Formats: sequence, C-alpha cells, structure tokens
Amino acid sequence: MAFTLSPSFNLSLTRNRITCFSKEHRRQVIAKEAVGDATRAISASVVERIMKRLRSVVPMVIASVQISAMVPLVDYVASPGAAEAVLYSPDTKVPRTGEVALRRAIPANSNMKSIQDTLEDITYLLRIPQRKPYGTMEGNVKKALKLAVDEKDSILASIPAELKEKGSLVHASLIEGKGGLQTLLQSIKEQDADKVSVNLASTLDTVAELELLQAPGLSFLLPEQYAKQYPRLSGRGTVEFTIEKGDGSTFSPVGGEQKNTATIQVVIDGYSAPLTAGNFAKLVMDGAYNGAKLNSINQAILSDNGGEKNSGYSVPLEIMPSGQFEPLYKTTLSVQDGELPVLPLSVYGAVAMAHNEASEEYSSPYQFFFYLYDKRSAGLGGISFDEGQFSVFGYTTTGRDILPQIKTGDIIRSAKLIEGQDRLVLPNES
Repeated sequence: MAFTLSPSFNLSLTRNRITCFSKEHRRQVIAKEAVGDATRAISASVVERIMKRLRSVVPMVIASVQISAMVPLVDYVASPGAAEAVLYSPDTKVPRTGEVALRRAIPANSNMKSIQDTLEDITYLLRIPQRKPYGTMEGNVKKALKLAVDEKDSILASIPAELKEKGSLVHASLIEGKGGLQTLLQSIKEQDADKVSVNLASTLDTVAELELLQAPGLSFLLPEQYAKQYPRLSGRGTVEFTIEKGDGSTFSPVGGEQKNTATIQVVIDGYSAPLTAGNFAKLVMDGAYNGAKLNSINQAILSDNGGEKNSGYSVPLEIMPSGQFEPLYKTTLSVQDGELPVLPLSVYGAVAMAHNEASEEYSSPYQFFFYLYDKRSAGLGGISFDEGQFSVFGYTTTGRDILPQIKTGDIIRSAKLIEGQDRLVLPNES
C-alpha cells in the first residue's frame, strides 16, 4: 500500500520508511525479502534437524536447553556476505550530525584531515562507559599537536594569499587558543569527561574553520556539458527559512518563546554537490520557495512540487562517494557493496532533492525535503534504507528542534540565501 504525493516520491508504509524506488530497485527489494524468508525457513530446518540429532544422543542436556540458546546458530547459518559485513562493523563511522558530515566533506589539506581524523576518534573513545581511555585520548591530541606544529608551513601553503593572514591567526588559535589543542590536552589530563567533550567540539570547530580557508572553490573540474548548462555553488552557502504555522498554532523552540513562525538554517554544500546546491541557491535567490506549502510525511518534510513556480533546472542525480574526489552523476550508490556518500542521508535534518517525475536519473527541478532520520527505522549499521538514492546537498544546522513540529499545511514564509551569494555561478557566467 502506498500513498503518492507526486509520481516521483512514494510513501511506503512497510518498515515505516519513505522510499523512492525505480522498478528495478523495487524488484531487488522484493527479491531480497523473498530470499530472507527462504533463508529463515532453511535456518529453522537446520536447527530442527540438529535438535533431533541431539535428542537422540544427549536427551538430559536437551531438556535443559532453551530454544533461545540456538539463536546464535541461526545467525551463523544466515550470516551476511562479505560485502554486507562492513555495515555491521562499529568502525562504520557514519556522521550522525550535520556539523560532523559538513566538516568531513571539506576538501582540505591532507595534514589537516589527519588532525581531524585523530581528534574525531576521541568522540568514540568518550562513549566508552566508566573507565575511559584517557591515555589513548592524550596520545591522539599529542599526535594532532605535533602535526599542527611540524606541518605549519604545509598547512598555511594551502591557503590562498589573500586569506593567509587570517589562516595564520586561526592556526595559532588551533594550537594555543582557548578552543585549541593545548586546552583540550589539559582537560584530558584532568580526566573530566564533560570538559573534554566541550573542548573537543571547540577544537574541531577551529579545525573546520582552518580547513574552509584551504578550500576556496571546487577541487575538481565539472563535466564540460554540466558546467555550461547548470548553476553551480563553488563552496558553502547558508539558507535561512522562516516557517509559518498554517493552522494558526505555534512552534515551541527549545529555550525560546512560542510563536506562529520559526527559523531554520541550512548549510548547503557545493564542495560535494555543486550542481544540486547551485540550483537550490538560485531558486532561493529568485524567491521560488516563498509561500511554498510543506507536507509532513513518514520521516520527511516535503515541499510542494512547485507547480507554475517551477523555474529550476532538472539537475542530474549527483552523489559523491566517500573516498572519491568528484561526484558521480545519474547513478545511485550500492550501500550493500560498502558504498557510502560523502553527504549521507542518514543524518537528522539532511536536505535533499526529490526525484524527477520523468526519470530517476535526475533530481526534481524544485521539490526538496528535510529527512527526519530515525535509527529505529534504519537498516544495517544504522544506515537509512534510502541511503545513496538521493542528491543530498546540505544539513539543518539551526532549528532542528523545529523540524518535528512542522505539519502538513505549514508554509515557508520566506527563504533567503544569507551567505554564499558570491560562490554561486550561473551558466552564462561560466
């Protein structure tokens, strides 16, 4: 059973999730479910045969064995293939906030990425209950500090000349500043987990600030036909939405007063999705979303399809895989084969374009959605069933607490590009 908001965006009640399948994708899912049923039936048969054999050999032991004790055996018989096993691993570190996803997407100097990776490992160490490995954390910070000091020239060499002075100040702040590595190191030595968490977040913000200075534009060349045909965003931008209640009720922001309007900010990422983010930025600047109605559906808040206001470009599906240096176009990713995007959908507040009504190789020229990720409705490794199927181009960074309060009939009163206008390149300017 499915309820369709538009021919390209289907709400499936199965597994409590939203989907936008191609016919081939739907056949694959049905086939997988059938294989799963068959595997479970075979597994049950294997267990029953083993039980019968054991009854004839050690009846007294069997009498005391609960059937639940055989569950690991069933899991072993029906274990996943090697390609799927990676998604079971705790090392599958999919970012769970927009800030982390955006930081990892910055195409920065390799030394800065090493510093970032070393520090981000501490976030996982902090999750260990009771006796936390402060010695390991201290080692990580000292490693990052050594890199920051020894590779200063290389780090600053990656920054354009006009931003060099600012880069030097940020670099000094990373080492000695209030939100820097030395402060973080001291809090680790004090073994104060709360203080470590706060200082780590501050240090990673400084890392991201320095990385952004190293990435003034795209690190790859767009396909020539796309560069001439579509708008592009050569960096980051920030869009501010003012959402208004359609039924006269109010929003209840955390720490704020109740109003019938609320503000949401989204950072859009041209580093990983330049065409998709560029088209969206142009629509915002043209006022195309002012007055647009919203639909609250299962795990998503979907804009209307634009109707007569549809003035955007039908951009090819655009997804950059992790570990790659440029996006793929007109193709989805196979999560089961270990492919994950740089900008994952499996983040609460992810922003993506719906599929084009005519072809799933293209995104809608206008219709977008906020994704309300819910781990309870996710698949292996906490990854959304729809991961790698949509052009994700940004994340909600302010007002995430407002998203679940948005209901069908609420309105985008205004959408403004408050940062990044200078990075938007239109086709006739290429």
